[in-house]
Amino acid sequence: MNHRNGFNPLSRTTAHRRAMSRNMVTSLFRYERVTTTKAKALEVRKAAEKLITRAKVDSVHNRRIAAKFIADEKILNKLFTEIGPRMKDRNGGYTRVLKLGFRQGDAADVVILELIDYKLPEPEEKEAKAEKKVSAPKAEAAKE
Repeated sequence: MNHRNGFNPLSRTTAHRRAMSRNMVTSLFRYERVTTTKAKALEVRKAAEKLITRAKVDSVHNRRIAAKFIADEKILNKLFTEIGPRMKDRNGGYTRVLKLGFRQGDAADVVILELIDYKLPEPEEKEAKAEKKVSAPKAEAAKE
């Protein structure tokens, strides 16, 4: 039975689990999207949501509490200046878990953990190539 267990130990020591969680939360805030296993994503989500809730109110106290968890100064600043204000009107549920399938080697559930308002980056190279292709036939028609 799994009663009264507050967290998933992920078959790791406390120090390893804490370091991994901090690294993954930092990566989530840096890239706003990470690919990992389902068990890790569900654990990282708990910490990330609590930090985003703190970041909605930019105070010295909240920054110090978040700084205990996030070592990178730039990411901490991004959390309080960009991510927190974006989630101001939301009452929780700042992250989303999307299932990808199973990993080839060990058949672990692989998921994408991302922030709710994540937008896919628009590829600039494809747009530039598309413009060249469109303009090239016009130039050839002008030569004839």
